[in-house]
Amino acid sequence: QEPSFRIVPAANSGKTATIKDTANSFGLHDTLQYGPRSLATEIKAPSVVKNRLENWEETQDNVKLTMKRNVDGMHAPLRLLMERKIVAANPQIPALSQSNLALDILMGRDEELDVGDFFGGMERGPTLDVHNAMEKKLRM
Repeated sequence: QEPSFRIVPAANSGKTATIKDTANSFGLHDTLQYGPRSLATEIKAPSVVKNRLENWEETQDNVKLTMKRNVDGMHAPLRLLMERKIVAANPQIPALSQSNLALDILMGRDEELDVGDFFGGMERGPTLDVHNAMEKKLRM
Protein backbone atom coordinates (compact mmCIF):
# COMPACT_ATOMS: atom_id res chain seq x y z
CA GLN A 1 0.00 0.00 0.00
CA GLU A 2 1.35 3.39 -1.00
CA PRO A 3 1.78 5.82 1.94
CA SER A 4 -0.43 8.84 1.64
CA PHE A 5 -0.72 12.28 3.21
CA ARG A 6 -4.42 12.41 2.34
CA ILE A 7 -6.23 14.07 5.26
CA VAL A 8 -9.72 13.31 3.99
CA PRO A 9 -10.55 9.73 2.92
CA ALA A 10 -10.82 9.12 -0.79
CA ALA A 11 -14.33 9.06 -2.14
CA ASN A 12 -14.82 5.46 -3.21
CA SER A 13 -17.52 5.07 -5.74
CA GLY A 14 -19.44 1.97 -4.76
CA LYS A 15 -20.12 -0.80 -7.21
CA THR A 16 -23.28 -0.09 -9.11
CA ALA A 17 -24.48 -2.28 -11.92
CA THR A 18 -26.18 -0.50 -14.76
CA ILE A 19 -27.86 -2.09 -17.74
CA LYS A 20 -24.71 -1.37 -19.79
CA ASP A 21 -22.57 -3.36 -17.36
CA THR A 22 -24.87 -6.39 -17.18
CA ALA A 23 -26.00 -6.60 -20.79
CA ASN A 24 -25.57 -9.79 -22.79
CA SER A 25 -24.93 -10.02 -26.52
CA PHE A 26 -28.55 -9.07 -27.28
CA GLY A 27 -28.39 -5.91 -25.16
CA LEU A 28 -30.66 -7.28 -22.42
CA HIS A 29 -29.92 -7.72 -18.71
CA ASP A 30 -28.29 -11.11 -18.09
CA THR A 31 -30.28 -12.40 -15.12
CA LEU A 32 -28.52 -15.76 -14.87
CA GLN A 33 -25.08 -14.21 -14.51
CA TYR A 34 -25.86 -11.00 -12.55
CA GLY A 35 -29.06 -11.91 -10.70
CA PRO A 36 -32.38 -10.08 -10.88
CA ARG A 37 -32.21 -6.50 -12.04
CA SER A 38 -32.65 -3.95 -9.30
CA LEU A 39 -33.54 -0.39 -10.15
CA ALA A 40 -32.49 0.67 -6.66
CA THR A 41 -28.84 -0.03 -7.49
CA GLU A 42 -29.10 1.96 -10.70
CA ILE A 43 -30.80 4.97 -9.13
CA LYS A 44 -29.28 5.20 -5.67
CA ALA A 45 -25.73 6.50 -5.82
CA PRO A 46 -23.53 5.88 -2.77
CA SER A 47 -23.16 8.87 -0.51
CA VAL A 48 -19.73 10.50 -0.65
CA VAL A 49 -20.07 11.79 2.90
CA LYS A 50 -20.99 8.32 4.19
CA ASN A 51 -17.91 6.78 2.56
CA ARG A 52 -15.66 9.45 4.03
CA LEU A 53 -17.05 9.03 7.53
CA GLU A 54 -16.69 5.24 7.40
CA ASN A 55 -13.00 5.52 6.44
CA TRP A 56 -12.15 8.56 8.59
CA GLU A 57 -10.24 6.86 11.42
CA GLU A 58 -8.30 4.58 9.09
CA THR A 59 -7.24 7.53 6.91
CA GLN A 60 -6.18 9.61 9.89
CA ASP A 61 -4.19 6.67 11.26
CA ASN A 62 -2.44 6.21 7.90
CA VAL A 63 -1.52 9.91 7.82
CA LYS A 64 -0.04 9.72 11.32
CA LEU A 65 1.94 6.57 10.49
CA THR A 66 3.24 8.09 7.24
CA MET A 67 4.35 11.26 9.02
CA LYS A 68 6.00 9.20 11.76
CA ARG A 69 7.85 7.19 9.09
CA ASN A 70 9.11 10.31 7.35
CA VAL A 71 10.22 12.03 10.56
CA ASP A 72 11.60 9.15 12.64
CA GLY A 73 12.37 6.51 10.04
CA MET A 74 10.84 3.23 8.95
CA HIS A 75 11.25 1.58 12.37
CA ALA A 76 8.83 3.92 14.18
CA PRO A 77 5.53 2.95 12.51
CA LEU A 78 6.59 -0.72 12.41
CA ARG A 79 7.29 -0.69 16.13
CA LEU A 80 3.99 1.06 16.86
CA LEU A 81 2.03 -1.42 14.75
CA MET A 82 3.83 -4.32 16.45
CA GLU A 83 3.00 -2.91 19.91
CA ARG A 84 -0.65 -2.49 18.90
CA LYS A 85 -0.82 -6.11 17.73
CA ILE A 86 0.72 -7.41 20.95
CA VAL A 87 -1.59 -5.35 23.15
CA ALA A 88 -4.69 -6.26 21.11
CA ALA A 89 -4.01 -9.97 21.67
CA ASN A 90 -4.36 -9.55 25.43
CA PRO A 91 -6.47 -12.47 26.76
CA GLN A 92 -9.35 -11.29 28.91
CA ILE A 93 -11.99 -13.02 30.98
CA PRO A 94 -15.16 -12.98 28.87
CA ALA A 95 -17.50 -12.37 31.83
CA LEU A 96 -15.89 -9.06 32.76
CA SER A 97 -16.18 -5.79 30.88
CA GLN A 98 -13.98 -5.65 27.78
CA SER A 99 -11.74 -2.61 27.68
CA ASN A 100 -8.18 -2.26 26.50
CA LEU A 101 -6.62 0.88 27.95
CA ALA A 102 -3.17 0.11 26.54
CA LEU A 103 -4.57 -0.15 22.99
CA ASP A 104 -6.51 3.08 23.47
CA ILE A 105 -3.28 4.83 24.51
CA LEU A 106 -1.34 3.47 21.52
CA MET A 107 -4.15 4.50 19.14
CA GLY A 108 -4.35 7.99 20.68
CA ARG A 109 -7.92 7.52 21.92
CA ASP A 110 -7.11 7.80 25.63
CA GLU A 111 -8.21 11.45 25.87
CA GLU A 112 -11.48 11.00 23.97
CA LEU A 113 -14.86 10.24 25.47
CA ASP A 114 -17.16 8.08 23.38
CA VAL A 115 -20.59 6.55 23.89
CA GLY A 116 -18.96 3.14 24.33
CA ASP A 117 -17.02 4.48 27.32
CA PHE A 118 -20.25 5.01 29.23
CA PHE A 119 -22.62 2.40 27.83
CA GLY A 120 -20.21 -0.29 26.61
CA GLY A 121 -21.37 -3.79 27.50
CA MET A 122 -24.54 -2.68 29.29
CA GLU A 123 -26.87 -4.09 26.66
CA ARG A 124 -26.10 -7.67 27.69
CA GLY A 125 -25.89 -7.19 31.42
CA PRO A 126 -23.27 -8.73 33.69
CA THR A 127 -22.56 -12.42 33.40
CA LEU A 128 -22.54 -13.84 36.89
CA ASP A 129 -21.14 -17.26 36.03
CA VAL A 130 -17.46 -16.63 35.32
CA HIS A 131 -16.56 -20.34 35.27
CA ASN A 132 -19.03 -21.25 32.52
CA ALA A 133 -17.96 -18.22 30.47
CA MET A 134 -14.29 -19.30 30.66
CA GLU A 135 -15.14 -22.92 29.80
CA LYS A 136 -17.11 -21.71 26.78
CA LYS A 137 -14.24 -19.45 25.67
CA LEU A 138 -11.60 -22.17 26.09
CA ARG A 139 -13.90 -24.87 24.66
CA MET A 140 -13.57 -27.13 27.66
